Amino acid sequence: MASKVSIVGCDDYSVSRKAVDEAVSLIGGLKDIISEGDRVLLKPNVLASRRPEEAVTTHPSIVAAMCELVKEAGGIPIIGDGSGMTHPGATADAFRVSGMEEVAKEHDVELINFQTGGYAQVEVPKAIHFPRLFISKAVLNADVVISLPKMKTHELTRYTGAVKNMFGALPLRTRKEMHLLADRKLFGEAVVDLYSVAKPHLAVMDAVVGMEGNGPSHGTPVRTGIILASYDCVSLDVIATGIMGIDPMKVPTTVAALERGFGETVPKVIGINADDVKMKYKPSSGGILFNVPPFVTKFFGRYFEMRPEIDTTRCVLCGACIMNCSVDAIERTNEHLKINREKCIMCYCCRELCPENAVGIERSWLAKIITKR
Repeated sequence: MASKVSIVGCDDYSVSRKAVDEAVSLIGGLKDIISEGDRVLLKPNVLASRRPEEAVTTHPSIVAAMCELVKEAGGIPIIGDGSGMTHPGATADAFRVSGMEEVAKEHDVELINFQTGGYAQVEVPKAIHFPRLFISKAVLNADVVISLPKMKTHELTRYTGAVKNMFGALPLRTRKEMHLLADRKLFGEAVVDLYSVAKPHLAVMDAVVGMEGNGPSHGTPVRTGIILASYDCVSLDVIATGIMGIDPMKVPTTVAALERGFGETVPKVIGINADDVKMKYKPSSGGILFNVPPFVTKFFGRYFEMRPEIDTTRCVLCGACIMNCSVDAIERTNEHLKINREKCIMCYCCRELCPENAVGIERSWLAKIITKR
């Protein structure tokens, strides 16, 4: 039986609740995936500290709508994500500017910063590139995971949607390692390594206003006026890319997922006919990483680092960083604390939680040049 993907019209975010409810109801609702008392993680795209109208992040009205629907289904909604920016405090800033913090307060919902919430290592059966991955504990501990992506073009994967949205569950070190594969096909396979062990139960896509051009953060907002929903992220991505005028079989994450047995190439569409809302999104120009030979990207990428570093003159040895480090990377050495570079996954939890502000950032020579610019 083919996977179902619903498409519902939504011309303005003021009617998000009605549209999201209809989109989810068309595919069967929440009753089969949420039981009374389930902790339901809502995973929006909170890539960076950008305002909702810039179309970089999932609109807060979509997240608010899902909070209400999850509560009505008997679940306990939780909002969580990890920003894609490298500077400490990035996720907290992104929550505030994108409107997620306000939604959490208004609906009395827990807001989890993946960076400070911790990570746990999991085995990845039949992995192609990453047989073990550190994944956000919030994702692993949730009874139900719902992906709330934004419809956008992407300079690396051509398109980013329900599958790629789970990338935020990884610590920054792993994200960097995946990017340094420096090949679209390999990168798509790596993302599906993650998807295979962190597969959402439902995806609801914000396509009221999407992003075209140099997405995921430097493109142009474009009004599409729809909400999509599916229990299958890959099938949703297939339909979404078709609506954007992108060949699904040229999207590396979709191809890798289909090759590994996830999703459908021809899902069943319910609601609005996909052809009736089809439009041509301007593609990304490709991005600097994929406009240079892979060996160049790999070579220079290894030299871009922004690592946490303990300032021993300020540290009072309280142990807060040791207790909260997911990978036990902080060690006591001659009455000082030191971060083991090999173990560190660059989640910056130690910096976020240090009561003495004794954790700074050590930048490599390349990072100093780029961040200065």
